[in-house]
Amino acid sequence: SDVTFVVGQEQQKVFAHRCVLACRCQAFRGMLSEGLVGSEDHPGSIPPQGPFILGNVQPEVFLAVIEFLYTNSVTLNSHIALEVLTSSVEYGLQDLCKLCVKFIKDTLSVEQVCEALQAAVTYGQADLQQHCLAFIEGCTAAVVRTQGFHELSDVVLAWVLRSDRLAVDELDLVQAVREWAHVSSAVLERPVPEVAALPVRELRLPLLAPNELATLESHNQRDLLIPVESIAAAWRAHALRKGSGVPSRLCRPRCGTRPRDHHRHLDPHAK
Repeated sequence: SDVTFVVGQEQQKVFAHRCVLACRCQAFRGMLSEGLVGSEDHPGSIPPQGPFILGNVQPEVFLAVIEFLYTNSVTLNSHIALEVLTSSVEYGLQDLCKLCVKFIKDTLSVEQVCEALQAAVTYGQADLQQHCLAFIEGCTAAVVRTQGFHELSDVVLAWVLRSDRLAVDELDLVQAVREWAHVSSAVLERPVPEVAALPVRELRLPLLAPNELATLESHNQRDLLIPVESIAAAWRAHALRKGSGVPSRLCRPRCGTRPRDHHRHLDPHAK
C-alpha cells in the first residue's frame, strides 16, 4: 500500500492503494491530491502516504466503502447499511448508493423503517422513501411504538401522517404524535406546541367521536399539543353534522380508522 487512513474513535489503520482510490472515486482523488500538494508546499502537512485522519466514520463502514472501490461489490449488514449509504452520498458513489438502497429495502424491519425513511428523505432517495412509507402503512401500530418513530423530523412525520393508508386508528395516532412531541421537545429544548406544529395539522380530529374529542380536549390542556382552533373545528363538524369548514383530507377515514356513527356525515357527497 502507499496510503494510510486512521479511522474512527478506535483509530484503526486502513491501508490502500492511491491509484485504485483515485481512479474509482473523485472525492478520494481530491483528498489524495491535496495531501500530495500540501506536503510539497508546506512542510509538516499531511504527507502523500498519509495518514489521513477520518474520525467521524466507523471502521466497518469505511472498510465497506474500500471494499466497493476495489471489487465493485459490498458486504452489508443491518448495523452499517444506513451509514454506508451516507458515505456513498458523501463520496459521490452512485453505484454503491444503489446497492445500499437495495439491501435496505430487502431487509427492512419495524425497528429500522423510520430511520431508513429519514435517511431516504435526507439523501433524496425517492424510491426508498416510497418503499418505507408502504412498509409503515402495513404495520403502523407497531411502527409508532419504536424509537425510530420518536426520532423522525417534524417534516417527515407530517408527510407520513398525510397518508390515507395508515393501519391505525386516529385516536392511537394522536397519542403517538403526543409521545413523539414530548420526546422532540426534550431533545430540541423547545415547547411541545412549537415542535409539533407541522405534524398536528395532519391529525384527523373530526374522525373522533364526541366523547373521545372531549377527553382529548381535557388532555390537551396539559401540554397544548393541538391548537384550540383545530379542536373547535372538529366540534363544529359534529355540531353541523358535516365536514364543511374542515379540509377534506382531515375528514377521510384511514385504512385503520375504526368506524364511528358520525363518519357518514363527514362525506361531502352524502345526501
